[in-house]
Amino acid sequence: MNTRTPKALAAAVTAAALLAACSGGTKAASDGGGSKTLTLASVDQGSVEDVVKAFEKANPGVKVRYTTSGADQYQQQIRTQLSSGTAPDVMSVWPGNGNPAANYVLAKPGYLRDLSDQPWAAKMPDAIKSVAQYEGKTYNAVFGQNGIGAVYNEQAMAKAGLTPPDTWTKLLDFCRAAKAKGTPAFALGNQDNWVTQLVQYALVATSVYGPDRDFDQKMQAGQATFAKSPWTTALDKYLTMEKTGCFQKNPLGTNYEASQQLAATGKTLGIIQGNWVIALLKQKNPKGTFTLKALPATDDPADTLIPAAAGAGYGVNAKAKNEELALKFVNFVMSPQGMNVFNKKQGSLPTLPDTGYQVDPSLTELAKFIETNRTVPFMDQLWPNPKVQQTMLSGLQEIFSGQSTPKKLLAEMDADYKAGS
Repeated sequence: MNTRTPKALAAAVTAAALLAACSGGTKAASDGGGSKTLTLASVDQGSVEDVVKAFEKANPGVKVRYTTSGADQYQQQIRTQLSSGTAPDVMSVWPGNGNPAANYVLAKPGYLRDLSDQPWAAKMPDAIKSVAQYEGKTYNAVFGQNGIGAVYNEQAMAKAGLTPPDTWTKLLDFCRAAKAKGTPAFALGNQDNWVTQLVQYALVATSVYGPDRDFDQKMQAGQATFAKSPWTTALDKYLTMEKTGCFQKNPLGTNYEASQQLAATGKTLGIIQGNWVIALLKQKNPKGTFTLKALPATDDPADTLIPAAAGAGYGVNAKAKNEELALKFVNFVMSPQGMNVFNKKQGSLPTLPDTGYQVDPSLTELAKFIETNRTVPFMDQLWPNPKVQQTMLSGLQEIFSGQSTPKKLLAEMDADYKAGS
């Protein structure tokens, strides 16, 4: 997935990294260039700023000139910059193969420097290596693991007198009760197309992979399809949530930034997002408390799985103007200090062991699901090409606007999947 804002997603999701709706920002070093200036493009808005400060403090005289932008905007720009020779030294890179700025997509044409010789590369868990490598070589400094679920505003929940549901039936009842109280259950920012996938992924995790953990392998072998699998069930549940009133009015007219505002201020009881959104919600409401819970898709809580996978990391431009500083930066990101700054700010979990990281209470359930192997990868990370995800994202928007149908979307995803296999 994208992400990620990822998963997702990053994912396009991503996602951790699936942040901020197409609203970029630039911070320029005062010297404007030179051997002590590193250029960086990031989607980690709200967290990369602290990492940059820590890196500059640890490397006196070094300046980082960086930009932040939303996932949709970033993915459109970075390929153009790489092909034209104008890309920065270091850039956000998603794991796997799910979007235009994903690891496989950028490593295959030679845009990324091989990082296999860096000290942290061999220490990454196998599950992370599988999406951080291309043809056995590591190209992505993946610092965090992320999950997708329902992030609840605890103060808003207390005011409404409601508790997080743990079954599908209870979820729909929760949505009806929240709507009756005048506070929709979840904010949904589908104006940004990468957001459309997150509810779907949360439901697919349990609906598809609960009964069949080998679904990806069957897809790759041509033994399964989206259209003739429980993907149809998950998509039906997504639309049932919409019809039941689980989301605020006009999700297509609400962008990611606005959806954060709704959840942070208690205009909704929560938001279905990646855990990276928690840091952004806290920025908008420093006194708020936010907790991620699994989104149920059946009436047996023991069935529930969470999409959880490597979030967006950082790659080094194969033609970096300052390779030495670029490597120093990604090594800082993968050090206990850099990793803990990032993960604390994003509310994610570190990819490497022995960092001394204390899990944020908001992620207790996510950590438990990871520890007990009740997670599945962001779906797009193992798809054969990024076109499948792009078709899904635009198709979900079209379904919400009445211009397409679930049957048509899943057939189109199958066609793109087969074309890229």
